[in-house]
Parts: sequence; C-alpha cells; structure tokens
Amino acid sequence: MKLSVYTDGWSRWNPWPAGIWVYIVDENHMEIEKRYKYLWEKTNNEAEYTGALLGIKRAVELGGTEIDLYMDSKLVIEQLSGKWKIKKAELQMIHKDIAECIANSGIKIVYHWIPREKNKEADRLSNVAMDKQQ
Repeated sequence: MKLSVYTDGWSRWNPWPAGIWVYIVDENHMEIEKRYKYLWEKTNNEAEYTGALLGIKRAVELGGTEIDLYMDSKLVIEQLSGKWKIKKAELQMIHKDIAECIANSGIKIVYHWIPREKNKEADRLSNVAMDKQQ
C-alpha cells in the first residue's frame, strides 16, 4: 500500500521543548491518521528528524510498503536523501534509526521537500503538542 506522510517538528528555541506532527494519507489522499506529540527538550533539527522517524514507523505499522515523505525541512530531506552530510551526532543517531526502519521493513521511500506555506497544519499542530505537552 502506498502512503504519503506529511510531518513537521520544531522547538521554539534551540534547544527547548519541542513538538512534532504527523499526517498520513492513502493513495487517494484520504486521511488515515493525524497525530502530534510533545518531545521534551530537543533542538529544532532533532524534532524534525524525530517527526520523520515516527511518521515512517507509523506508516509501516499501518501497512505502508511505499512511502512518500513530505517535510518543509530542506536539511532533513537532503540528509535523508544522502545528498548532504550529517555532522551532528544526535542527528546521525536518529538517521540510523530511520535507515534501520526502512531496511527492516523493506519499504520503498521517496523524500519530498515542500515549502513551509504548504505545511501550515503541521506547524500549527506542532505548536499544539508543545502547548499541551502531550
């Protein structure tokens, strides 16, 4: 089954309490799931990576075999695509978890950068996660 995963994560300061948002739709753009989560203290990039990891894991749990991952973080998309190097140890660890999830599940994944304006709901729900701390 092909799924599209839209995700965002951010912290208000670096580091600071952070939140993520994950939105998963099927091939017909029918909503399958929308969720957000509070992450305690993370940097903005750690939050972005964690959103990607949790979105991919959840898509696999839902039976996804092909995943299109959409994010407004150019850094994360380029690093996950292998185009840019990952310098921070914290991000390397999350990247390793993502790579293991992909390898262990056998999914096909394509990474897509989208402008922030097209990811406003993700941004809003990341704030909800931080405000509610859940």
